Amino acid sequence: MIRKNLKVVLFLVAMLSFTLGYAQVKTVTGTVSDAGNGEPLPGVTIVVKGTTQGTITDFDGNFSLNVEEGQTIVLSYIGYTPQEVIISASNLVNVKLEQSTENLDEVVVIGYGQVKKEDATGSVTAVRADDFNKGNITSPQDLLVGKASGVVITSSGGAPGAGSTIRIRGGSSLNASNDPLIIIDGIPIANDDVSGGNNFMSFVNPNDIESMTVLKDASATAIYGSRASNGVIIITTKKGQAGRPMQINVDVKTSVSTPIKYVDVYSGDEIRQIAQSKPELYSPETYDLLWNANTNWQEEIFRTSISQDNNVSISGSVKNIPYRASVGYTNQNGILKNTYMRRLTGSLSVNPTLLEGALKVNLNVKGMTTDNNFGDSGAIGSAISMDPTKPVYDASKTGSAGYFQWENYGANLGTPNPVEQLMEVDNKSDVNRIVANAQFDYKIPFIEGLNANLNIATDQSKGDGYNNRPVTSPSTLTGETVGMVSTFWSENSNDLLDFYLNYKTDIEKINSVLDATAGYSWQHFQREGGNYREGISQPESSYISENYLVSFFGRVNYTLADKYLLTFTLRNDGSSRFQGDNQWGLFPSAAFAWKIKNESFLQDADFLSNLKLRLGWGVTGQQDIGNDYPAQATYVSSSGGSWYPINGEYQPTLRPNAYDPDIKWEETTTQNIGLDFGFMKDRITGAIDVYKRVTDDLLNTVTIPTGSNFSNTLLTNVGSLENKGVELSIDWRAISREDMFLNIGFNISYNDNKITKLLLNDDPDYIGILYGGAMTGVNQVTRVGYPAYSFFVNQQVYYPNGKPIEGMYVDLSGEGGTVNGDNNDKYIYHNPVADVLMGLSASFNYKNFDASFSSRISLGNYVYDGVTAGSSYDQMYQIGYWKNMPRTLNETQFVKRQFTSDYLVSNASFFKLDNVSVGYTFNELKGRLIPRLSFTVQNAVTITKYDGLDPEVSGGIDNNFYPRPRTFMLGIGFTY
Repeated sequence: MIRKNLKVVLFLVAMLSFTLGYAQVKTVTGTVSDAGNGEPLPGVTIVVKGTTQGTITDFDGNFSLNVEEGQTIVLSYIGYTPQEVIISASNLVNVKLEQSTENLDEVVVIGYGQVKKEDATGSVTAVRADDFNKGNITSPQDLLVGKASGVVITSSGGAPGAGSTIRIRGGSSLNASNDPLIIIDGIPIANDDVSGGNNFMSFVNPNDIESMTVLKDASATAIYGSRASNGVIIITTKKGQAGRPMQINVDVKTSVSTPIKYVDVYSGDEIRQIAQSKPELYSPETYDLLWNANTNWQEEIFRTSISQDNNVSISGSVKNIPYRASVGYTNQNGILKNTYMRRLTGSLSVNPTLLEGALKVNLNVKGMTTDNNFGDSGAIGSAISMDPTKPVYDASKTGSAGYFQWENYGANLGTPNPVEQLMEVDNKSDVNRIVANAQFDYKIPFIEGLNANLNIATDQSKGDGYNNRPVTSPSTLTGETVGMVSTFWSENSNDLLDFYLNYKTDIEKINSVLDATAGYSWQHFQREGGNYREGISQPESSYISENYLVSFFGRVNYTLADKYLLTFTLRNDGSSRFQGDNQWGLFPSAAFAWKIKNESFLQDADFLSNLKLRLGWGVTGQQDIGNDYPAQATYVSSSGGSWYPINGEYQPTLRPNAYDPDIKWEETTTQNIGLDFGFMKDRITGAIDVYKRVTDDLLNTVTIPTGSNFSNTLLTNVGSLENKGVELSIDWRAISREDMFLNIGFNISYNDNKITKLLLNDDPDYIGILYGGAMTGVNQVTRVGYPAYSFFVNQQVYYPNGKPIEGMYVDLSGEGGTVNGDNNDKYIYHNPVADVLMGLSASFNYKNFDASFSSRISLGNYVYDGVTAGSSYDQMYQIGYWKNMPRTLNETQFVKRQFTSDYLVSNASFFKLDNVSVGYTFNELKGRLIPRLSFTVQNAVTITKYDGLDPEVSGGIDNNFYPRPRTFMLGIGFTY
């Protein structure tokens, strides 16, 4: 019944869309194929010229269309030159389409426009839907992992819906954002999230994305001025196409995720054996505190999870109005019990062309509602350290829902029961977001080549949630059985108005093309929120903040003789975050490209299909410093001991924040030399780039004289850093035959990051910016002459058998005496960022069968093993409580913890086979239904010498993060 009704609906839509009642109509049939290899072309659009009457070819390239004799049909297909055919008396029309070197596939999106790839002067990488990573992907960032040279994407962990850290050619800042600017369908979005959200890009369903374009050098990014120091990623979502009948796509994906491995800790039997074998550390009385269980706490909190990802899209065209609508529902269950993400997304795009083609309109709406259950990730660390001789449940513990729990553990040193900690928490959030824009591109009638473009957009998001525990749960507040009630909420808004003029003309007399753009941009951000927690003698806290960006921008592209290309860009940005003359920043860029292949001396070099040299220079800025009022005096409500008695009641006082009225932009200057190449009629294509990026006026917190401000430290512009690197990408169409296709992609990049200045005046005794805590010691530093966040440790001394000698380090200061871990005897030992990154992927098609894989190699990234750092015999038992330890204690035999030993810093280079996918697309069934079946393994293989759970650690400190699972996914799809 459903199928019958669907046919009726499709028939009525087809009648409304394409049938206008022509006289002497006849049915024309035919086949469309590739002129080069004869392969049938499915999905070719065939439209009667001057009308919206049309169809598309089926899987075998066949079509059937009602048309009048003498009329013209237009055939178009991505990657091929459009062709017109006049219908004669024959009812059979077979057409061969020629591949085009100037096709949509070769067009890349840039700021405020697009350009043919062969005419791009900057370093630009475009990744399209067919090349995206496959699998159980819920975050847009994951589509791009390993696909673009110089782009490092590291997920925060394996939690449902987890976000990722994106770095393009290294970081350009220390105290401001290092995230690239993300632009989605023309809307620059903020990189922060509302309360309760864990991924600011999650409102975009990955299934709706058509392409992701990465702009890497200043020539490509300077059009975005103050926001482009860390690169730009432009995301374009899928749209309907004019002249195409309705198409329905249904995708149903079921995935099974499993933990790959656990931290290797002692069993209960081994703990009891250790307790008996070390009488010098543990008395018989302490042994009596051990029970008889052998509980594997990690197995108790993790699970095999089953998830669903379902998507439906409808696209087509009604007369001259292309449209696409989609709905997606994701139910992702985490491998950590009591964690999940349930997300509903929807999108609608309508793209009419009006006024006889003079006005193009793009209307886009995206919406999302998400329910998150975060559980308690602290249970991951508890599961490693919890005493394995204790059971999960203890019948005598009626006050804690039957779970075993140490008495008053929080006030002392006991570990909470991981299962109770995880399962008894109610930690959830609801996040809602809607993003909409209307873009109008109008061809000015009285000036040929002049277009006006207006883009109006809004981005509204709201998040709220709570983190509660029942009164029977002792896992909060120093072990007291008090439970917890904590709530939070926030709202973010982002409003945009862009207007620009674009003028393009061919100057035939001198065989040149001029393309000029000039415009204005206004954007307003506002954030507000609050939180409340019962049981604490403080009122509900709240905040509200806003900032504005106002910009004028222009770009000129000039092409001479289709050989020489010049680009000049200028943007003038004003930010409400700064004051006076510092409010405005000017960001220029210039680039030159030379199409060497088009020179006469290479015209006969048939083996060479493309050779282009690119030179670029430019300045970009950074104003996203995490504070909307860094140049103004602000006051905040104090807490804790800063309350003052007034009329018998304690009231919070206002505390002044430190500020610098002269604070200004960070500025990054980039130089880039690139070479694009192609061989064997572009069967092999690629690019190599060499770059240098220098950030000046780097923000750093420095010490200032007492009394000169409200604090003895101040965030101000004092430093500089540089990144230098080389990138290479190659794409090889190894096989391109009628029934078989094989494409292999490879990229490699090297980046060297170095701090060159951190103070107003050079101080040889300045140790740098130190990072660490009281419980872990200082183990990272940012120092002049070294990469940011380098590891800062003591040089371990070893026994002849290779085992570390506890507490014995090399006296690097030369001061003599005992080396006790102070900073004078430490040295810089590697850093978390890889020296070399590689990506290798391939896709293969044979008739209806397809297969693909994507993999990465990271060389020279180091990790500080924070899990092992806390491992020692004296920590195994303290004041009546037993704890577990990683089995690496067998190797070190440390009696006391050694937080600053370079033994804890390990080479975490790795090879990862991120995903392997196979699929089969069935031949068209009755009713134009095309089924597809696919199977994917995600996070399939990891090869590394690192002993921890995962060598890919954001920030380089491995400290009990949510592990990434291995996922097996079965997908069933239908196209109608």
